[in-house]
Amino acid sequence: MSTPVIDDPSSKPTEMRRGVGPRVKGVAQTVLTRPSAAIFVILAVVIVIFSALAPGTFTTVSNARSICTDASILVVIAVAQMLVIVAAGIDLSNGSVLVFSGVVSAKIMTSIGGSGFGPSLVGLVVAVACGLAWGMVNGFLTAYWRIPAFVVTLGTFGAALGLAYILSGGLDIQSVPSGLTEFGIGRVLGIPNLVIVAACVAAVFGVLLHMTRFGRHTYGIGSNAEAARRASINVNRHLVAIYALAGGLTGFAGFLSLARFGTTTLNGHATDNLQAVTAVVIGGTSLFGGSGSVIGSVAGVFIPTVLQNGFVVIGVVPYWQQVTVGAVLVVAVYLDQLRRDRNR
Repeated sequence: MSTPVIDDPSSKPTEMRRGVGPRVKGVAQTVLTRPSAAIFVILAVVIVIFSALAPGTFTTVSNARSICTDASILVVIAVAQMLVIVAAGIDLSNGSVLVFSGVVSAKIMTSIGGSGFGPSLVGLVVAVACGLAWGMVNGFLTAYWRIPAFVVTLGTFGAALGLAYILSGGLDIQSVPSGLTEFGIGRVLGIPNLVIVAACVAAVFGVLLHMTRFGRHTYGIGSNAEAARRASINVNRHLVAIYALAGGLTGFAGFLSLARFGTTTLNGHATDNLQAVTAVVIGGTSLFGGSGSVIGSVAGVFIPTVLQNGFVVIGVVPYWQQVTVGAVLVVAVYLDQLRRDRNR
């Protein structure tokens, strides 16, 4: 009589013993514990889908260059927004401060005249200074007067935009120095100048947040402001510095917008604040503060940008991009809440 064969689980391949369930669970744990990694996976999936649907149009160097250029200014705004959100705040004034800074910068450059490097450099300083001023107002009112950041930045959103319309008379200023517009459309080794600038901004502030004491204090304040005070951190002064930096970056984004479009685009930035918040949250930064990464925020910028470009390429109404991004935003906030509950 032959000996019966016993089905030994240890003799089966590892993949069969693990099964589908544990693998799915492992993916879910990765999403919950490493949101930055998950967002890159989502971005890669989106790119693969559009590449398969429109291989001759979407997967071209010119289209990739267009996507990166479209995302460049929003990357700068998203980095500014991330600084504030990591510290458990929010800045709804991004779009208006960008427009105001661009208007003042354009008027100053127009009054100086000329098309050389000098007027553009003055315009850059003016744009950043305007952003810094608005950021300091936001930070002071939030930190010292204890007015909620949502209310403060909603107020400065209206004030900055109103002043921009007053200064410009409601008309776009188009007399931007030709040297600046040439920089805006220029390339280095085939890479657009604006993309290089945005990458440098992301790298610098990535180092600032993740490798300096300033960054550690920012994360600490976002996690628990009272604990940060007990650790001898000047929370109020630090908050003012954070909002000022965010404002300065936004003013710089306004200058980049002038370089790209050659005009102030008064009505072109109404939703920049919401796009920046969406990109930051999709990129894994917690709306409750204390966690997040610059690289995740950059990836969060590219998801809606790629979606919009892809929908145009395959002939789908681009408004579906808003629906898709809205759904992704809700899922991102839900996953953030799951992470918080899991940590508790």
